[in-house]
Amino acid sequence: MSQKSPLFTSVLLVGCAVILVSFAIRGSYGVFQIPIAEEFGWLRTEFSLAIAIQNLAWGVGQPIFGALAEKIGDRKSIIVGALFYALGLLLSAQSVTPFEHQAYSWLVGFGIAGTGFGVILAVVARAASDENRSMSLAIVTAAGSGGQIVGPPLVEWMLGFMAWQQIFMVFAAAILAMIFTLPFMRAPARPGGVETDQGMGRVLGQALRDPTFLMIFMGFFSCGYQIGFITAHFPAFVTELCGPIQPGGVLHGMGISSTSALGAIAISLIGAANIAGTLFVGWAGSRYSKKYLLAGIYAGRTVISALFILLPITPLTVILFSVGMGALWLATVPLTSGLVAQIYGLRYMGTLYGIIFFSHQLGSFLGVWLGGRMYDIYGDYTIVWWIGIAVGAFSAIVHLPIRERPITLAPA
Repeated sequence: MSQKSPLFTSVLLVGCAVILVSFAIRGSYGVFQIPIAEEFGWLRTEFSLAIAIQNLAWGVGQPIFGALAEKIGDRKSIIVGALFYALGLLLSAQSVTPFEHQAYSWLVGFGIAGTGFGVILAVVARAASDENRSMSLAIVTAAGSGGQIVGPPLVEWMLGFMAWQQIFMVFAAAILAMIFTLPFMRAPARPGGVETDQGMGRVLGQALRDPTFLMIFMGFFSCGYQIGFITAHFPAFVTELCGPIQPGGVLHGMGISSTSALGAIAISLIGAANIAGTLFVGWAGSRYSKKYLLAGIYAGRTVISALFILLPITPLTVILFSVGMGALWLATVPLTSGLVAQIYGLRYMGTLYGIIFFSHQLGSFLGVWLGGRMYDIYGDYTIVWWIGIAVGAFSAIVHLPIRERPITLAPA
C-alpha cells in the first residue's frame, strides 16, 4: 500500500489515536499511588500489586488479542479490548479493598492488551511499505509517548478538584469513545502465500525453537522491568526523596511548586523525550542493524540509571534523568516489533510479538511489585534500582548474538 494512500493514512491516524488514549490512562497510574494509599491507609505494596497484576494481565492478554485479531479481525479485537478496559476502570472506581483493585486489574490489563501495541502495530506494519515500515511503527509508538505526556499532568490537575474514583470513570468514557474511530481503520488484508499456508501452530513451533526468538524474548524483560517500575513508582519516589523546589527558581517559575507536581511532570518529560528518541530509531531502524541499536539502547539505560542513583537526588537530576531515560524509553518497541516482522514475516506478527511482549510484562510485573515490596521493607527503592541496572546490562549483551536474517519456513 502506498504511503500516500488514504487507507494507510487512516490506519496510521486511528492507530495513533487509540494508542494515545490507552497509554494516557495506563501511564498515569503511578500518580494514584499516594492518594489511594493515604485514603485507605494501605501499605505501598497493596496498590503496587494492583498495577503489577495489570501489567501481567497485559502480557498474558497480548498474544491472545493478537491471535483474536487474526481470527475475527483487528477492529473487533480492539472493541473487545476497549470494553474490557472500560469495565475494569468502572469497577476499580467502586473498589475499597486491595483485593478488589487487584482483581479488576486483570480486566484493565486485558483492555490495554486489546487497545495497545500488539494489535495496532501489526495492522500498521501490514499497511506500510517495506522501506517505511520502521518509521511507521515508530510513529505509532511515539503516540504512546504522547499519551504519557498528557496523562500524568492531567491526573495531577484533576485530583485538585475531583476524587480519583471520578477520574477513573472519565477514563472509562474516553476509552469507549475510541470505538467510534475504528470504522476509519480499514486494515489491509493479511498477506497470503507460503507464510499463510504454514498455519499458526507450525510458525509458532518453529519460532519457539529458534535461539534468536528466545534471545529477543529474554532481552525484552529488562525493558518491561524498568518501564513498569519507573511508571508506577517514580512520582512517589520524587515526591518523597527529591530536594525541595526553591521559591523563585526556574522550576517554580514554570509552575512546578511541589515535588508531587514534579513527579507527574517527570513522567510527562519522559514521554516527551521519547517522541524524539522513538522517531530517531524509526529512521535508524531502516538503515542500521536493529540488534545493535537495541543493544545500544539498553546499555544507555544502564549508564543513565546508575548515574542517577549514584548522584544526589535533586530537582535538576530528576529532570536530566527524565530526559535521558525518556529518549530511550519506548525506542525498543519499533525495533523489537520490526525485528519480529523482519525475521518471521507479517502473517503472524501480532501473535509472535505478543509472546515476546509477555516477557516484557513479566519484567514489568516484577518491577512494579518489587518496588512496592522493597519500599515497605526498607523504606526506599535502592535495591529495585540496582536490579534494573543489572538486567539492563544483561539485555544489552543478549541482543548481540541475534541473527537478523529472515527464517526459511519448513515445508508443510
